[in-house]
Amino acid sequence: MTTTRMHADELDLPVDLVRSLLADQLPQWADLPVRRVPSSGTDNAMFRLGDDLVVRMPRIHWAGDTVDHEVRWLPRLGGLLPVTIPRVAAVGTPAHGYPWTWSVLTWVPGSNPVLGALREPEVLARDLAVLVRAIRALPLADGRVKPGRLVDRDEQVRRDIVAVSDEIDADAVTAAWEHALATAEWDGRRTWVHGDIAPGNLLLTDDRLTGLIDFAGIGTGDPTLDLGVAWNLLPPPARAVLREDLDVEDTTWTRARARALAQALVQLPYYRDTNPVLAANARHVIREVTAEVS
Repeated sequence: MTTTRMHADELDLPVDLVRSLLADQLPQWADLPVRRVPSSGTDNAMFRLGDDLVVRMPRIHWAGDTVDHEVRWLPRLGGLLPVTIPRVAAVGTPAHGYPWTWSVLTWVPGSNPVLGALREPEVLARDLAVLVRAIRALPLADGRVKPGRLVDRDEQVRRDIVAVSDEIDADAVTAAWEHALATAEWDGRRTWVHGDIAPGNLLLTDDRLTGLIDFAGIGTGDPTLDLGVAWNLLPPPARAVLREDLDVEDTTWTRARARALAQALVQLPYYRDTNPVLAANARHVIREVTAEVS
């Protein structure tokens, strides 16, 4: 987990700023203790507020609209998913030099799963399959349309392969990517997707999946956008359970694997020196993908 700067142009967000915003805009909570939550998350800073609340603040310009997006959709999602999700308790406005909307959410209890330390990974895989099915089946309209074609990421992927060629098998990674481009391009059929089902956004209680956070990416798009967890968290036997439970055929699985690879290739060079947890996970994904296709 990290509280260090990850972006050259991100904002400095001290605890005193949070206290000042609360005192001015939400004085009913101004006397509660505030402490920063260490996290490998890259777009938002989180501050525990008392025992039951959390302040969520975008830390970088490209995340400036994420709070507004969550505030729109979280109330609509209440009761529709098989896990606990945050509820919006309040919304704050720019002040004290902070330029974006910020929010106070309910705290979702649980512990993040730890890669390589899952006690019942196949049980978790089944829980994840239930969650993904529920997200895909959301009875909602007008979701944000998320881009989806692999070819649109091709140029970036190739640059990233070069950037990390000192620590990956560049030939194997390139071959895996090119195979997906040639055989598994998205046909345009959309479902609802969370957009970032990853260890840092999942919460477990007694080894069962009980919570999901960070709905900044909720929208409609390629259903493979929610399958990256197969490689960023699950070991191969549990990965197979997830695939079987979701009935994922070969082309879709190939595309999901390529998406996971592309995401890892973006993360590794960018966060190699600033977010060791995320960089380590990216290396893991790259290894798992190349092992699976070799």
